[in-house]
Amino acid sequence: MILKKLKTHAFGYLSALLLAGILFSSCSKTEKKVPTVAVRDTTITVKNSFTELFVDSTELTKFLGTSQNDSISAQIQSFYNHRNYQFAWFFHDGIADFATTFLGMQNDYIHYSGDSSLYNPGLTARVDSLKQMKSVNPKDTSVVNTELLLTAQFFKYSSRAYAGDHKINTQELDWYIPRKKINTEGFLDSLLKNKGKNLTAYEPVNRQYNLMKEKLLSYYQINKEDEWTPLTPADKKYKKGNSYENIPEIKRRLFVFGDLATADSSAVLDTALVSAVKHFQMRFGLKQDGQLGASFFREINVPIQERIQQILINMERIRWVPAQPATDYLLVNIPEYKLHVYEEGKLLFDMNVVVGSEAHSTVIFSGTLNQIVFSPYWNVPPSILKKEILPGIKKNSNYLAKHNMEWSGGSVRQKPGPKNSLGLVKFLFPNSYNIYLHDTPSKNLFGESSRAFSHGCIRLSEPKKLAEFLLRKDSTWTEEKITAAMNLGKEKYVRLRGKAEIPVFIGYFTTWVDQYGNLNFRNDIYGHDKKMAERLFSKNDLL
Repeated sequence: MILKKLKTHAFGYLSALLLAGILFSSCSKTEKKVPTVAVRDTTITVKNSFTELFVDSTELTKFLGTSQNDSISAQIQSFYNHRNYQFAWFFHDGIADFATTFLGMQNDYIHYSGDSSLYNPGLTARVDSLKQMKSVNPKDTSVVNTELLLTAQFFKYSSRAYAGDHKINTQELDWYIPRKKINTEGFLDSLLKNKGKNLTAYEPVNRQYNLMKEKLLSYYQINKEDEWTPLTPADKKYKKGNSYENIPEIKRRLFVFGDLATADSSAVLDTALVSAVKHFQMRFGLKQDGQLGASFFREINVPIQERIQQILINMERIRWVPAQPATDYLLVNIPEYKLHVYEEGKLLFDMNVVVGSEAHSTVIFSGTLNQIVFSPYWNVPPSILKKEILPGIKKNSNYLAKHNMEWSGGSVRQKPGPKNSLGLVKFLFPNSYNIYLHDTPSKNLFGESSRAFSHGCIRLSEPKKLAEFLLRKDSTWTEEKITAAMNLGKEKYVRLRGKAEIPVFIGYFTTWVDQYGNLNFRNDIYGHDKKMAERLFSKNDLL
């Protein structure tokens, strides 16, 4: 993906086809297996086929013999075997309209992403030259080659545009959510069946990707029309009702970003501007005090080119994940310091969380929450035991009793109770990283705008609310019973079984579009964006 080329493309094109598939695949370094080739379906004949045109099997074999990609060759062979070699892109009276639809959506992707690896002017020229054809001869070499090239290009496009840059090893970027696998053949079948129309009805696309793409296009336009210089504070503390020389420019930028509803060139710090500043602060995860302070100027002075790059980085991440599930699931977005709870695919509520500090970063992965532990013990990890507990015992022989701790099998654990480091409840989704969700007695940290303080686990601001959600379908678990279990003083495990188990995604997105259509940005607290930039953009192309 080359940002330098982005500047030369016309970014006005839109695309409705960006991301597909909800199946998962491994993101390890092991060699990819060539897909199994389907058995030829000989039940399809001229009488019951999609079209009366059929590809000669020798021509297909010859075409596949020139391919350098075994995976795509297998997909092409399988695709035509399923169809008993009937044409996909031509009818008896000419080339199908959806051939142009496909090339258009491919060009859209190239234009807004800057990914020129899919650029194929020769194929476009072939299609254009055949548009005037009124009668198709299935033995015409030009027709057959165009048919097969279109299919090959579709699989190449889908693999790239829907699944992301395959040269990127996600584990090297500390991303352990399995990368999705796409069913390109199934999608192509749907495209043909619907003749390229109503894409959104059958496209397994992550809605967030399309929303961010629209914002990306608007940022390209902003970058094209404006060259903004950094703003500097006109006073140590701005006062409402006063006039300042840089207020007109602040208002202009907030209007362009959509935070200020109406354009205003006056220099007065009025009520409308204060509201616009609060809206801007909300989108950037800042304290919403309406003050034109250091944090406000820091964020508004980030060059538009850098914001474009940040959007592209996060769009690449979104292409790795499955389409939004229509089931219950939990999503923790680390840079946002939020847990989002979804019921049947719709956001039900969210809550503030505390995540791992930079030195103890929370791992990006997925799992299945299947246990709730009320009144938990805290089994002190070996690293904390060595660095904190043992030195504490050395200084004070009463250290364990003071902290409600005890020795347990050669290690130390903290007894259940309100002062327990895990609070009154924890939520387990078995994983090799020893990360889980839990309550905390340190409630004051949830009021901070930046909340990276933990040793890696995720602290919840409203753990009881999450417990009630998870147990809501079990009538025996009333609110009173949950409260009693949390304060039992004795550890109690509750196993969630069957459909009560719930997927958990621990993600890392520094920009996204919220449910109200606002483009949000957050700080790259673990430096993952920086690592991504090194892989996506060459040094000469950094904006």
